[in-house]
Amino acid sequence: MTPTPQQQAVDHAITSRRSIRAFLPNTVDRRDIEEILRVASRAPSGSNTQPWKVYVLTNEPLREMTDEIVDAFLHPDPSKHYTEQYRYYPDQWHSPYQERRRAVGLALYQLLGLGKEDKAGMREQHARNFKFFDAPVGLVFSIDASMNTGSYIDFGCFLQNIMTAARARGLDTCPQAAFNAYHSIIRKHAKIPESEVLMCCMALGVADPSKVENTLVSEREPVENFARFIG
Repeated sequence: MTPTPQQQAVDHAITSRRSIRAFLPNTVDRRDIEEILRVASRAPSGSNTQPWKVYVLTNEPLREMTDEIVDAFLHPDPSKHYTEQYRYYPDQWHSPYQERRRAVGLALYQLLGLGKEDKAGMREQHARNFKFFDAPVGLVFSIDASMNTGSYIDFGCFLQNIMTAARARGLDTCPQAAFNAYHSIIRKHAKIPESEVLMCCMALGVADPSKVENTLVSEREPVENFARFIG
């Protein structure tokens, strides 16, 4: 069946989404951000709870927050311990997840010309996470701490909607769980109450086409590897 223009547009917005790791300084109009969030809010949620909360940082507030996080990452204070509020990754990796994780990391560092022995270079690249990869907009997401696991699923739907709506407008994103351990710093700058759990952050802007890291397209498993048709 030949896809309709509408199907093609939706499919393109989804399949052209990639985690962008270098952004142009181009500003993003606040009206565009508001429209993306409005569209994304149509995500499903159990009993229409809509558990997501978003803090949008730009300009000086964004720079002040990222500078403090980068400093905490590069020059850790032994008296301070930064830990996640919830476990994003498993305590013990196993196949096939370990192989997929290693493959995408290796592909990125090879593009950047960073070998395993270049610990300083890899650390500097990791620090770029905490600058939102120079994106002009940093989105911070949280949910009320009283919500349960189902709300985490709802939040994931909302997050995907944001990335898809951004692509439909020629914008790019990078969802980032790397920030999670630094929730105390983020909480201070974004004025997030203690009653909320930091879920993740996201860079939003226009991809820099001249940067080699933005040529990375991570592999996906074929449908037959993860789906079973019954009946």
